Amino acid sequence: MQDKQLLSHMANTIRFLAADMVQAANSGHPGAPMGLADIVTVLTEHLNHNPKNTKWLNRDRLVFSGGHASALIYSYLYLTGYDLSLEDLKNFRQYESKTPGHPEYHDVPGIEVTTGPLGQGVANAVGFSMSSKYAANLLNSETAKIIDHKVYCLCGDGDLEEGISYEACSLAGHQNLDNLIMIYDSNKITIEGSTAISISENIKQRFEAQGWRVYRIDGHNYKEIDQVLTELKEGQSKPALIIAETLIGKGAVTLEGKAVTHGAPLGADEIAASKKALGFNPDENFIVPVEVEARFRQAIEKGDIAERAWNKLLLDTPLAEQNATLKALQNPDFSRIEWPLFEEGSKIATRDSNGQILNALAKALPSFIGGSADLAPSNKTTLKNMGDFPNGKNIHFGIREHAMGAIANAMSLYGLFIPFSATFFVFSDYMKPAVRLAALMRLKHYFIWTHDSIGVGEDGPTHQPIEQLTQFRALPNFYTFRPADATENVACWKKALELDAPCGFVLSRQGLKTLKSKVDVGDASRGGYMIKKREGATVTLMATGSEVMPCLQAACHLEVAGITANVVSVPCFELFNEQDKSYHDSIIEKDTKVLAVEAASGIEWYRYADDVLGMNHFGASGDANILFKEFGFTIKGIKERVFTMLGQSYVETEINNCTL
Repeated sequence: MQDKQLLSHMANTIRFLAADMVQAANSGHPGAPMGLADIVTVLTEHLNHNPKNTKWLNRDRLVFSGGHASALIYSYLYLTGYDLSLEDLKNFRQYESKTPGHPEYHDVPGIEVTTGPLGQGVANAVGFSMSSKYAANLLNSETAKIIDHKVYCLCGDGDLEEGISYEACSLAGHQNLDNLIMIYDSNKITIEGSTAISISENIKQRFEAQGWRVYRIDGHNYKEIDQVLTELKEGQSKPALIIAETLIGKGAVTLEGKAVTHGAPLGADEIAASKKALGFNPDENFIVPVEVEARFRQAIEKGDIAERAWNKLLLDTPLAEQNATLKALQNPDFSRIEWPLFEEGSKIATRDSNGQILNALAKALPSFIGGSADLAPSNKTTLKNMGDFPNGKNIHFGIREHAMGAIANAMSLYGLFIPFSATFFVFSDYMKPAVRLAALMRLKHYFIWTHDSIGVGEDGPTHQPIEQLTQFRALPNFYTFRPADATENVACWKKALELDAPCGFVLSRQGLKTLKSKVDVGDASRGGYMIKKREGATVTLMATGSEVMPCLQAACHLEVAGITANVVSVPCFELFNEQDKSYHDSIIEKDTKVLAVEAASGIEWYRYADDVLGMNHFGASGDANILFKEFGFTIKGIKERVFTMLGQSYVETEINNCTL
């Protein structure tokens, strides 16, 4: 460990960089960065990373779950030699700067994952650790450890109060993630004051009950910080929690330990007085002493040496098989996928056809891995004969939807894996924050959501999603697929794999007739296509999923009644939105009246439709066929809505043969 005086100077440099950043921006959070400065200073002595290569696979992962402490994060990244300048720090929280208010993956060099909503980073850290555990099982041998890095996570009281942290840490203990180290900034302060007003549980006992090893240290004592980090580097048998008792705003002469430092600038006078008290020039801002920069920047040389040694390890002849596995993980070959075929006229729920697709993907792609929130038999997501995590591809997340989403996000970011996660569509509500962050980061994460509508039936309105499709269609950078049948499901997956964005697959519980043995992926790739065209049409019926078939049947009946209707299937509303006007005009013919049919709230359909047959109320408990009839999603119900839309009197029809 370095001389205490130098460490103190390094930590105070971080403190005042953070305080100056917040002061210059006139907004931000100086308290946590100042309180954590000693810990981060010592941690930099232990981290195995390369600031000049943010994608080195075997680097230690450092997750800042409390993303509001971004001034600390950017100070650390700048000082250790990442691609951030002092000018970037001066532009903290400014428009189009490299130092936004919360750390953004993609935009900030060295940021492992976008954090901000509290608790997400805790689950992300668990996801990174689970990724490394599975990667190590695939790549390591008795003589060569290709994957042996640590995962560090800095968190605070807010992170541990969020429910997602309970879910994620429970799973981490169960999986015995013995390279995960979580440092808990226990400063006993929240925005409203002391944590005593809202939390009194014994954190140590909570984590011990979840299977963690717990340490307690003075978060400002360099020797204690170094000793525990050294012990954990030498070996772990369990995930570790370090409870670091700190003072928020440490170093502020009059505000140290006070809640006011959490989310507001300290003020120029307070900062100047604090600098003077700790031996810094009170008249200068953004000070980085030469000896401090030199010490922090040693991370560059250390990281380069570590990565070179790792690359040399990969070149050793005995590792030929491991290298082949590594390359297959890093470069998935989608051409190897043997897509399932489905016979026209056969009846199969899209959750079942999706299960076959998932198995085809997992068989062809070593990187494809995932699981369900205790619903694999219902979601049809079991990867057959592929074993259970951590030795196999089936991850048992347990009933932890929120943590599952955030864990799989981190698996997508790890650099080797294409993850999927699964639950009932109505429980996507429990996943929304993680889904939103997946969209913000444009991750390849596939969300499998089955039991997609009132077709759930007897389970009733608590389990029947109504508003969720609209919610996810409103989410930028996210694509929601609701295929009409098994064949369209395949076409949707082919397109989804091409997208650099997360996708949701919304799938039926009930059997759906296979409308075609083949759907042109070019059609599906544009989100919507004419599934049935009639000359001289006056009506266009647009639908998704299970509602496409009754629309096709209703079109036959309407034709007998003298109304000609085209039918458009829209398996991905977002992709269809992205098409130009000429394509829309070719699908929705000019001068046709448009009825959209979907067993959901469907307000977004008014972008294209004159009327929407949807759900403007909750469902009910009962047989699915009865519910579809009662709520109008039948041939007769669609016909009646068309006649009303056209201002015509309803005409009853009977036909013996409907050519779809």
